Amino acid sequence: MTPPPAPGRDRLPSLTGLRFWAALLVVLYHLSRQVGTVPWVSEAVWYGRSGVTFFFVLSGVVLAWTYDGAGVPARVFLRRRFARIWPLLAVSVAASVAVWAWVGRPVSAAAVAATLLLVHAWSPDPVVFTGGNPAAWSLSDEAWFYLTFPALLALFAGRRARVWAWTAAALTVAALVLWPALSGLDPTTRAWALDYLPLSRSLQFVLGVLAGLALKRGWRPRIGLWPAVALVVAWHLVLVPWHHAVPDAVWYGPYTASQWLSAPLYAALICAAARADLDGRRTGLTGTWMIRLGHWSFAWYLVHEIVIRAALHQWGKPAPGRDTLLAWSALLAVSLTAAALAYVGVERPAERRLRGTTRRAGTRPRPRPSSGTTPSAGPAPSARSAVGAGFEGRAQGDQD
Repeated sequence: MTPPPAPGRDRLPSLTGLRFWAALLVVLYHLSRQVGTVPWVSEAVWYGRSGVTFFFVLSGVVLAWTYDGAGVPARVFLRRRFARIWPLLAVSVAASVAVWAWVGRPVSAAAVAATLLLVHAWSPDPVVFTGGNPAAWSLSDEAWFYLTFPALLALFAGRRARVWAWTAAALTVAALVLWPALSGLDPTTRAWALDYLPLSRSLQFVLGVLAGLALKRGWRPRIGLWPAVALVVAWHLVLVPWHHAVPDAVWYGPYTASQWLSAPLYAALICAAARADLDGRRTGLTGTWMIRLGHWSFAWYLVHEIVIRAALHQWGKPAPGRDTLLAWSALLAVSLTAAALAYVGVERPAERRLRGTTRRAGTRPRPRPSSGTTPSAGPAPSARSAVGAGFEGRAQGDQD
């Protein structure tokens, strides 16, 4: 039996802490490739875009954990997801377009519209799938995940654990097969099909859904948190010599592999962290600031590249060495501050307002108590808990 979750918003708090580290991995990846390299660090995070894979798996875990057995109607679920991601998406796209205009780069109106409609990752055209805000491509995938999630939950929730296990194994094998199977495509189309296309990335999300269902029903992974962390770190370090030996442009290069083959490792990490929380063990991921940074991670993911782009236009690339390190430090501080302001000023208030409407739409009105009786407590409020689905998510009470 799964023990009752802790009260409050972050029911699996270590997952919230992990969100920050995954977002940091993506930010360091962009700093390394766009601003300049820092010895040792840049090599280790050269393929930090794999943090997106982490969030896709996490999204599936969190949504399954949150909604399995909750009886939430699909329309209410989708409204909650819209409230979760769209307001900040719209603000970040507006900011990104403004910066593009400032640097003198034309922006496709069709790409901006596709981004706001969350369909841009379905297009193989790089102008479209990078949209008004290049980082927002992953939200198009998340939107697809949300649309399919009610059906996935209905399909798998009533199955036995061995069905989940075999399906997870099949998804892992499918990734191994699909990777070389698409090798004959031209590089641009192959990169889109493997790195952006929602159908391909669904393998990672469904793997997360299966893991979330298993956790919810009492399964616990045998691997501990720190061995799981070690596996993820080792995977990224293995990519360093791979990078020196094989160009990223070839199909068997480390760039696609870093994102495409890392899902099982991230699933193990997420499940190990969740197990530690459920067992009541300390993880070092649940302090006040760690949780706060985790809450800011979605905004940080959406705004950091905009800040980098504006800074490079204003001041240019820094000189190698000390100047690059100082630039990194400044951009990390500025982008994280912008993320905190976006979270406090846009993300949270907009979601609260929209979810207030959602709760009224999804909750039956309680009968007014008759005189002399004590009103019932009513349904428990849904907690938003830890993980923000997707990035792009939050999780577990409605920690999605």
